[in-house]
Amino acid sequence: MAVSMRVQTAKVTRASASRRSAVVVKAQKVEFGQAAAAFAAATALVAGSANALTYDELQGLTYLQVKGSGVANTCPVIEAGTSDLKALKPGTYKVDNFCIEPTSFLVKEESQFKGGESEFVKTKLMTRLTYTLDAMTGTLKVGSDGTAQLIEEDGIDYAATTVQLPGGERVPFLFTVKQFNGTGKLDAIKGDFNVPSYRGSSFLDPKGRGGSSGYDNAVALPAKADAEELLKENVKSFKVLKGSAVFSVAKVDPTSGEIAGVFESIQPSDTDMGAKVPKDIKISGLWYAQLTQ
Repeated sequence: MAVSMRVQTAKVTRASASRRSAVVVKAQKVEFGQAAAAFAAATALVAGSANALTYDELQGLTYLQVKGSGVANTCPVIEAGTSDLKALKPGTYKVDNFCIEPTSFLVKEESQFKGGESEFVKTKLMTRLTYTLDAMTGTLKVGSDGTAQLIEEDGIDYAATTVQLPGGERVPFLFTVKQFNGTGKLDAIKGDFNVPSYRGSSFLDPKGRGGSSGYDNAVALPAKADAEELLKENVKSFKVLKGSAVFSVAKVDPTSGEIAGVFESIQPSDTDMGAKVPKDIKISGLWYAQLTQ
């Protein structure tokens, strides 16, 4: 029994490591808003995930096999099925076990050269393996003409994440697809979603100022407590911002009702409760869901 568990655990670790190395390179090739490129990358990505774990395999693992392996931060893949999206019949489907697994985080930075354009730069992930969104629900409507509408409704649809820029600056953000509503073809479902504030109104900054509690201003600076330059620091803002995403379906299994593909989203970072200008974060990776009518 112990030998069998060690063998299965080793298999899980090897599969997870192999999948991570293959996924990161391919997911970064998806260009936001380009349906053809997204579909090509999605097909190659899902088809090449032979060492990844299916939903049934993940459900068959024990707590000790999952603990410390990183598998809990991954989405299932589809072994069977087809890349022919016409196999998904028109209708309204309920989406369950909707899972989104990021594999790449890029941050938009200003050019170091005068007159240069801003560009997305690679980052170092500072958050542990707790940033995958899972157990989400929603609705998928597929038309007879190949059009589709995807709506996210509930579930674990946000995760606090932090990345570090090459210069050392850390950028916190709330990775999410909250209330995503997108339309388009199955190979490119584009839409917007809400990005809630990284912190709640009861959070207090280092000077004890908050939205619903704490001081109104910096008590340690009585002469400049209400100065105009400190207005953003004193008056906390928890405004809900907007993000955009495109989901590309790569594989469908009509028998099991499973569907999988790749995604790319662009969303704002944390604003420090309104005190900072948010940065644009580009996130790409895998997604998986189960459909029922």
